[in-house]
Amino acid sequence: MNEEKVDIGDTKVDIENGKVDIQDKKVDIKSVLSEKGSDFSVKTTIHIHRLFEKFGFDEVFGRSAVMELLELKGSGASKLLSNLVKADIIEPVSGHGKGKYKFKK
Repeated sequence: MNEEKVDIGDTKVDIENGKVDIQDKKVDIKSVLSEKGSDFSVKTTIHIHRLFEKFGFDEVFGRSAVMELLELKGSGASKLLSNLVKADIIEPVSGHGKGKYKFKK
């Protein structure tokens, strides 16, 4: 019986470590934004945070994913992506089709 209780305790510790990792990612995007020194509006900054929470540094995304996640029209999503590329926050990626991006580390 005692061994089973110890196993459950170990599992809880693992979940807690997972939460810490998520927190680290949020800190990363804040540091990226502050390093770039870009003057984005509050709304744009919120959009950037939502995109980063969904895709992080490793996942590739395109205009349609931005439109769906942020509920923007095509032109708004394109303008946002264009501004983020100019600000050096995201970068175009090759090998995933045209118009795909990911966050720069």
